[in-house]
Amino acid sequence: MKVIAILGSPRPIGNTSNILNEVQDMFEREGIEMEIISVYDYHFTNCNVCLTCEIRGDGRCMDEDDGLNDILDRLRGADAILMASPTYSNACPSVMQTFMERAALVYEKGDLGLNGKVGGAIAVCGHDGGSLVYNQLVDFLLRNGVNVCGSNPLPIVHALNSPQYEDDKQGMKGVHALVKNMSALILRINGYC
Repeated sequence: MKVIAILGSPRPIGNTSNILNEVQDMFEREGIEMEIISVYDYHFTNCNVCLTCEIRGDGRCMDEDDGLNDILDRLRGADAILMASPTYSNACPSVMQTFMERAALVYEKGDLGLNGKVGGAIAVCGHDGGSLVYNQLVDFLLRNGVNVCGSNPLPIVHALNSPQYEDDKQGMKGVHALVKNMSALILRINGYC
């Protein structure tokens, strides 16, 4: 059983990255492997809606050189997808948005490769925009047919400089609840409950 987390932060030791490291430990305690893919390790070109992905119909983007197709294949092979992003200018960072735009179009026009998987989202914000980022991430998952797990409270963490995420007890309570709910569903789907 495997979760792939898409990290939308450029900071390897920022709040979002550190939260995912804690989440990885939580999943592994449940016997679920987690891999983190940072979108900032890639240089994605913007989608120009050429619709070659629709013409091909093979679930691949025409641009074979920037690593997107490799990520899409890895996501297809996972049991669950976790999206995590900081808030920049009240929205997801541009690299995360580019990833979601291209991935969504390829999956939609190709093989619906995430349909039926378990999913979740975590947003981090210094002040404003956490709800919008959370909704952007959840919308990406829902449009791709992912069974999105919720939590109470929502996994929106208020933190500016790392490790301030530790100070937001409610936000981290939401993160822990999300991991618990995702783990339970992953285990149930795989016949462990």
